[in-house]
Order: sequence, then C-alpha cells, then structure tokens
Amino acid sequence: MWSHFFLLVVVTIHVKGGEVDVRNFTTPAPEKVTAEVPPAETDDLSPTTFSDTSPGSLPGLLYPRESESREIKSLDGFWDFAVPPSHDVLKGHREEWYASGLSKTAKVMQMPVPSSYNDITTSRALRDHLGPVWYEKTFFMPASWKNKRVFIRFGSVHYLAQVWFNGQVLVNHEIGHLPFEAELSNLALFGQKNRITVAVDNMLVKTSVPQGRIDDVEADNGTVKVQSYTFDFFNYAGIHRPVLLYTKPRVFVEDITTYTAVIADMGVIEYHVTVGGLNEKETPLCQVRVLTAANEYVGNQPITGTLGFVKIPSPRLWWPRSMSNDPGYMYTLEVTVSVPNVTEADIYRLPVGIRTLRWTNTSLLINERPIYFRGFGRHEDSAIRGRGLDLVTTTRDYELLKWVGANGYRTSHYPYSDEVLDMADRLGFLIIDECPSVDTENFSQSLLKRHKQSLSELIRRDKNRPSVVMWSIANEPRTQLPDAGLYFKQVAHHTKTLDPTRPITIALARNVLEDKAGQYLDIISFNRYNGWYSNTGRLDMITKRVMAEAKAWHEKYNKPVLMSEYGADTMPGLHELPEYVWSEEYQMETMSRHFDAFDQLRAEGFFIGEFIWNFADFRTAQTYTRVGGNKKGIFTRDRQPKMVAHHVRRRYHSLNAEIDGDTHHPKDLENYVSSHYSKCSERVKKVDLYI
Repeated sequence: MWSHFFLLVVVTIHVKGGEVDVRNFTTPAPEKVTAEVPPAETDDLSPTTFSDTSPGSLPGLLYPRESESREIKSLDGFWDFAVPPSHDVLKGHREEWYASGLSKTAKVMQMPVPSSYNDITTSRALRDHLGPVWYEKTFFMPASWKNKRVFIRFGSVHYLAQVWFNGQVLVNHEIGHLPFEAELSNLALFGQKNRITVAVDNMLVKTSVPQGRIDDVEADNGTVKVQSYTFDFFNYAGIHRPVLLYTKPRVFVEDITTYTAVIADMGVIEYHVTVGGLNEKETPLCQVRVLTAANEYVGNQPITGTLGFVKIPSPRLWWPRSMSNDPGYMYTLEVTVSVPNVTEADIYRLPVGIRTLRWTNTSLLINERPIYFRGFGRHEDSAIRGRGLDLVTTTRDYELLKWVGANGYRTSHYPYSDEVLDMADRLGFLIIDECPSVDTENFSQSLLKRHKQSLSELIRRDKNRPSVVMWSIANEPRTQLPDAGLYFKQVAHHTKTLDPTRPITIALARNVLEDKAGQYLDIISFNRYNGWYSNTGRLDMITKRVMAEAKAWHEKYNKPVLMSEYGADTMPGLHELPEYVWSEEYQMETMSRHFDAFDQLRAEGFFIGEFIWNFADFRTAQTYTRVGGNKKGIFTRDRQPKMVAHHVRRRYHSLNAEIDGDTHHPKDLENYVSSHYSKCSERVKKVDLYI
C-alpha cells in the first residue's frame, strides 16, 4: 500500500465555492537535478529559437557534515591576495600566477575569507576593480586522509571562479551565491604542504546571471572599462562563503532527496539515496534511520534500500513561527552506505522537517493551514564585509526578525548561504528562495541556459529544506517584452520539472496589463512603490492603488497574490511634521497606508502576504539617488531600529495573534501613557482577540 502510495501521482481537482483545490496525494520520484553547460559568449541567438532540450545531470552536492566516516578542515582565514593592473587585467592568466605561488609572481596582501574584497581596504581602485583578482592559500593535507576521498567545497565565489590545485587546473564555476566542489584525491600531497589558487572575476555581461554591461568610456587617463547594471544593489565580489576540505570513504552517500507527508496520524519521510564511488558489479547496502530532536531513534530497526520511506507515528510537524509553540521542529535522517565486507561505511545525517504543502487559486497551505506571510525582502549585506558570510550579523538578523514578529522573508535577489538557511529551518521561518536572475532582459539561448542552471543548482542545494516553501525564478524581469512569455514558460517548466512539490513565483514589476509571465506561475508576487517612485509624496495615493493592482493580478490569472516589495527610503534621524519624503514620519505613514490596503485585501480571500522592502539598509552602486546606499530598511545597515520598526513590530505581532492565534504576545509593544489610555488599549486588544 505505502509503496503504491508514493510511487504513483494522483491529482484530483475539486471545485469548492470558486476555489480550485489541487491536491498532490503523492510525491513523484525525483528527477535528476539538471544543468546545462553554457555556450560561448558569441552565442546571440534570437529568443524565437529557444529550445527546451533535455539537459545533462548534476551530481549530488550535500553540505559537508562531520560524522564517524567524514572529517572537515576549514580553509577560512587569511589568504594571499593580488590584483592585476586595471589596464592589463589578464596579466595573471598570461603570466600563470597559479603555477609556482602567487607571492612569487605578484605583490600580495592578506585578504580574509569569507568576505567581499571591495570595502576592506582604503583603495578606491580595489573597490571599483573590474576583472579578475587572485586568491591563494597553502595548507597541510593530513597524512591520515591518504586512503580517503578528499573534496574541496566553495560555498560561494562571485561571479566566475577558476581554481587551480598545486598548479593544476581543478574546476571552473560560473554564477555566484551557489556552492561547487571538486575532488582533490589524485592531486593532493598527503602529509605535505598543498596550494589552492583561485581567480575571481566580477564582470557581468548580457548573458550572465545577473546581467550587466561593460562599456569603454573616456577618462582623464585614457579609455577605461566601466561596469553598469540595472539592479539596485552593489555588485560585491570575492570568496563570499566558507571554503571547506572534507573527506568521504570510497563508496559514499552522494545525494539524498526527501519528501514528507502526513496521513491520518502517521508522518512519512520518503527518501531517495544516490550512492557514489561504486565499482562495476558492486552492490551497496543502504540503511536508513530517523532520530528525533532529542537524538533518539524512531523505531527499533533501520530501513534497508536506497529508495523507501520511514513511518513516524504521531509526528511532531515542522511549523512556521507563530503557528505553533514549537516552530521549526527537525528530525534527522541517518543514512549509512557501504559495500559489505569491502568498504568502510559512510554515514551522513540530514536534517528533515515533516510538513505538507499545497496551494489553490486563493491560498498556500502548510499542514492544511493557510499561510499569511509577513516579512521582508532582505540582502546579505553588512558594512566592510560586504556580502561575505558573517555569523555575528546573521545571528543579529534573526534576533531582529523574531523581535519584530516576522514569519518569513525572500532571499532577494540571490540564494543565501547554507548557514543562514540552516537557521531558518531550525527557527521556523518561511523562505521564498530566489535565484540570481534580476531585471532579466535581452533574452537569448545563452541566457536561458545559465538561468536554468542557476535554478538547477539552487534546487539541488535546498530541495530538502522545510523552510523553503516557494521558488522565485526571477526578480523584476522585463515581462512586457515580446519574447518574455516564451522565455519564462521554459524557465517555469524547468523549475517545475525539478520540483513539482513547491509553487513558483516571480517578483513582478511590470504593469498587470502588459505582463506575459504570470500565466506560468503558481503564485503572483508584485513589487510596487506607491508614494515613492510613483506619486512621490502623495500618501493619499497608496491604499486604493495597492488594492486595485492586487485585485487586477488575481482577476487576470486567478491565483494567490502577495506584495513582495513596497516601502520608502528614510534617513535615520530625519524628522518632519507634516510628513515629508525621506523622513521617518513619512516612512511610517507609508507603511500604515499599505497596512490598511492589506487588511482589506485579506478579506477578499486571495491575498496571502506582505513583504516590506527592506529589512535593513544596504549598499548600492554610486548614484545621486542613493545616499550611501538604499535606505528603505526598517533597520539601519548596522542593525539598529528606525522609528518605523516599532510600528511594524506592533502590526506583525498583532497579525500573529489575529491570524495564527499566537498567545506569546510581547508585553512591551506599547509604552505606558496614562491609566485611561492603558484601559482603552486593553479593551481594543480584547476586541481584536475575539474577532
């Protein structure tokens, strides 16, 4: 019965009061996560020639985790760093700086990894450098690893990475914000010093993801190359996330794909394990067990086989924040593989949250309860470190997200680090996981292939995360263009082929009447800045316009709608009465006018979320419209609250109580004013709770 349940796809459609309910009673066997090798930059085919051929397969890329069979060595820290001259950026390649040691062929400084290199020094030339920079680190490879398989994993290198190991070409990777790895076993000097060299190129062109443009421009000292891009955040570059060496046995767990379900009072984890390193005619033994958060085994015996399911009676479900007193509950799937009497056993433990997810034309439901998002668009951005992983800032961000009462965020406008999303899983935050495609235009075959590749790598990495409840396949693409419909039809199809268990969206910015992409999405997200970019200063032109646009999107596509961006730039400490643009009063009133619209839209039954732009101020390219960057955050760049943060906090916690029945209401939402005011406020709270 159970295997039949999981290996068939049965889709039934019910019509209930105008609501189309698509129920996926089973989960499909996973398709291989796929990507294509991009063609040469000279490929400039017309979008009308787009093909949708079957791409090749990507190997598994599980996050390195220590176990009885696996060891990890971090290469984070100071690396040698060199920059070729701006008039000869390919000097390092031409002179083969990777061949004999970077410090022997170039002037080096020490650069911390992970970090962006742009803001660390006092050099304007380095901050604005265009083209390759070079990193190198030497380290000892443990002699005890000689009989292991050894891999090196980069969490993210932006944008293009070329890697050499002991002077030999190891791996290339294009597209930042996503991990890649390579095996070192046959090149490593065990018990000796080894050398890893990385060239990092930050140039963005019309076929990169995201896109950019490079022009030759006359300057005081001659012609220089200038990078431009339309997206509104700084193009930080460098080795942004941890660099890890780790071991595996010869036969190892290469990949795990999980699906979860709840049937009556039974939780089910379906698993598919890919085993790597097998020789011809070798048959692996795969055993799977599940552990609770208290590290206790579920059941007495392991399940055997690379494909199967584990049943968990009366499971503790993964719930988002405010929907449970115990959000983010995680089990652990323990997988052991070996060739009996031949190889060492490999043990890998994967965190798993049990939850269901489905959507209709009006709702997104988790564990059969409707989700109403209240959160933010964000950036991985902090002073000096740029886009480099900073665990201190990460921890502070989650503390602020809890303080303000948010239940989710979008990873605008690129995938965030494994470490950041691990915390989202454990803390119960809902994630809209976005690929790095921003302001997409100039559609071509080359761009389509890279765009698909970015989604393949993203889904491969995050497919098992319970916090990820939606894929965002682009932000503010030019969906009014003639070829946008065909282009995004194929991107959407590619995404749904890889993962049909989650809805897909795009943060749309074009007018609803001209959009050609929404028909291929499951959920409509839209960005609009009423009172800011349009009708600047007119607070009386927000509420009705937000409501009218949300209704228009739903009427056109008959799908759930959320607002993925809205807000106003604000200089901290600037106060004006009456409200005036850039003042803290104006930002707060802008939010209030949107809140009014959202509450009225919620009553319509199809509106499912509100995301403020932005969580915190962040760096952008230099422009006269930006004073030190984008100031739309409700927190400053150093993570201190603006006046509006307290206003948002009152709203989000009120929604937590009203929508989800959250009883853990903070006691400090209001400051004492007078006994009369306190009594009135208490009466209002009681009325709200009854409603």
